[in-house]
Amino acid sequence: MSNLRGKKIIVGVTGSIAAYKSALLVRLLVKEGAEVQVIMTPAATEFITPLTLATLSGRPVLIDFFDKSNGGEWNSHIELGLWADLMVIAPVTATTLGKMANGIADNLLLTTYLSCRAPVMIAPAMDMDMYAHPSTERSLQILKGWDVELVEPGRGELASHLIGKGRMEEPEEILRRIEHALKPIGNLPLEGMHFLITSGPTRERIDPVRYISNYSTGKMGAALAEVISERGGAVIFITGPVEQLPMGENIEIIKVESALEMHEACLDRDGAYDVAIFCAAVADYRADKEAEAKIKREGKEELLLHLIQNPDIAASLGAKKEEGQIHIGFALETEVKESELHRKMEAKNFDLLVVNSLQDQGAGFGTETNKVTIYNNRDELILDSPLASKQEIAGYIIETLTDLV
Repeated sequence: MSNLRGKKIIVGVTGSIAAYKSALLVRLLVKEGAEVQVIMTPAATEFITPLTLATLSGRPVLIDFFDKSNGGEWNSHIELGLWADLMVIAPVTATTLGKMANGIADNLLLTTYLSCRAPVMIAPAMDMDMYAHPSTERSLQILKGWDVELVEPGRGELASHLIGKGRMEEPEEILRRIEHALKPIGNLPLEGMHFLITSGPTRERIDPVRYISNYSTGKMGAALAEVISERGGAVIFITGPVEQLPMGENIEIIKVESALEMHEACLDRDGAYDVAIFCAAVADYRADKEAEAKIKREGKEELLLHLIQNPDIAASLGAKKEEGQIHIGFALETEVKESELHRKMEAKNFDLLVVNSLQDQGAGFGTETNKVTIYNNRDELILDSPLASKQEIAGYIIETLTDLV
């Protein structure tokens, strides 16, 4: 169950072209079970209609202090500020940032912000030069000093068609940040437990500009680390090159590139965990030697690489597994054969094996969803999950683990 179910969230929308993303954010929050109240600045209504956001949130959108359509009823910013569990302003413009930092309250959104006792989160959206301007930087520093959480904008093509930093972060990432900000406190079933997680791909260099790798994004590993953190566990997170890293307390992140580096990092911590989860897509082979300079194609009709085996990280740690430690493996298969699953579990000393198939649509590398089957070391199928978000799948896996400890 989502930790946003029943949470009361104010979504503030200001006058930016990125306001269209607010519609998706509202939809995602409602889908997770949150109660959403949208407050728009008058300028925001030039970019997206209040009707759109009212339809998605299931509540009338608030814009003015007084509701002229209902006999002049007052929209109380004080009651709104007390009602909310969290306030997120996405997008927030340079104008609104400046007003927030200087206590200027000339619209309903700003008066609600000043009255809000709940955590506040902002997701800026503006042109690159506006974002880099000293006045914007000053506003952000003031707000961060007041514990307003900043969701940094991304880089890319802006409305001006310039390329730079200023794009509002995607709604899915803002949702993730909101979930983290509202994670439950107390009732932590994994408190006191230590986990080691390998995640992401590895890169095996061929020359200074080329490498062997795979399509893993590390999203499943990151979801596992976050779920464990939310439930009180401490995580050593050893990851290959990925764009998205897990957020949460008690997550130590160790970045590596190659399988040999990941192998060494794991061996250094082989006695420092209660549970190891081998989620990384480690390259099975590497080039026997890396060329010192870029390999040129001129005069070569063929390029032959001599590949040698990388160490099997899960098998190495499985051979050193201590009494009481639990090892969980992952297997992505194009064709699931029970005999091969049994061989893997035995060879690597797994207690649980999480299997997903590329035959299942929406599962595998690069997706936001997954579908898994979990086996124990007696070859018993103990969970066949539905297609779900990787965060939900992580929850299924950890609940299965909790039954073992």
